[in-house]
Amino acid sequence: MPGSFYGRLFPDNSMHIREVMSIVRPILEESIEVYCNNKVLPKCLRIADLGCSSGPNTLTAVSNIFDIIEASSQSLNINSPTFQVFLNDLPGNDFNAVFRSLPSFYEKLKKEKGDKFGPCFITAMPGSFYGRLFPDNSMHIVHSSYSLQWLSKVPKGLVDDQTGEAHNKGNIYISKTSPAVVFKSYLDQFQIDFTNFLRCRSEEMVSGGIMILTFIGSIESDSLNNIYEILGRTLNDMVKENIIEAKCLDNYNVPSYFPSAIEVKGVIEKEGSFCLQKLNTFEIAWDAGFTTIEHTINNNEKHKSHGKYVSDYIRAVMEPILVKQFGETIMDELFNRFAHKVNESMANEKGNYVNLVISLTKN
Repeated sequence: MPGSFYGRLFPDNSMHIREVMSIVRPILEESIEVYCNNKVLPKCLRIADLGCSSGPNTLTAVSNIFDIIEASSQSLNINSPTFQVFLNDLPGNDFNAVFRSLPSFYEKLKKEKGDKFGPCFITAMPGSFYGRLFPDNSMHIVHSSYSLQWLSKVPKGLVDDQTGEAHNKGNIYISKTSPAVVFKSYLDQFQIDFTNFLRCRSEEMVSGGIMILTFIGSIESDSLNNIYEILGRTLNDMVKENIIEAKCLDNYNVPSYFPSAIEVKGVIEKEGSFCLQKLNTFEIAWDAGFTTIEHTINNNEKHKSHGKYVSDYIRAVMEPILVKQFGETIMDELFNRFAHKVNESMANEKGNYVNLVISLTKN
């Protein structure tokens, strides 16, 4: 299931990921500026955005990287290179929508930066980033935002081999009622996947190339304050009311993991292909970006709409996965109930995503 956590966002709710990108931008700038200052830029600079999705934010990271490299080139009094950009996501991503947006993107670049910038060539590279995507020693800058918390598959070990019983009954992710075997299964799968990710990128990147990764993590990876716990409680309520079969819930686990900074650092050091330049942690509210669209909402509905805002972007991501397990007919009711529970939760305590931002240099 590797891909973008916000890969199918409704346009209004794309504001959440824009908030994340805004916070991450200073680290992106610092990493790229150091790279530009320490390296002779190649005539053709190859950039990859992994888990790019399709929608309002698809070209935002690319645009930010262009801005930073242009500013660095001007400060060094050198010409900006030719850019070759590879947008990666799973084959099911709507790349045609991305391609249709390219003419206007190119026109905007020309208008803002002039004829001396670039040229720029953007293409797609569909496939899982847990495998090889590019030729050996070909990539200079690799970026990924809100994708690496997705695992390649549901972890093994969540079902008892002898009895066939689910270890994580009533949960869709790690929770306070999950036995230790569930936590270990998720951690093991993350370590396998992230190791494969780093190994593949190390083969594809030039020596000294940089990689900037942002994904959802946790302070402690068995922390209970996560959005999946609320979604799981919503599904449990529907089981109690015989809307969903208990067995369907017991056999469902989200193929995602929110690692701690210690776990991430451990994998990087053990794999050994990259030098860790920076590992920052920051928190952002579940409803970050809501105030940007708040002026369009009736005053009487504003409080309730915080939960609806969160529910909508989680639905955009999770619905295709949930439909396969629970069917399509319950989706409206599920996410209406989920929105209500998010409002209740946020009224009692702050709901935040913990984000990890990592800057790496290829050895």
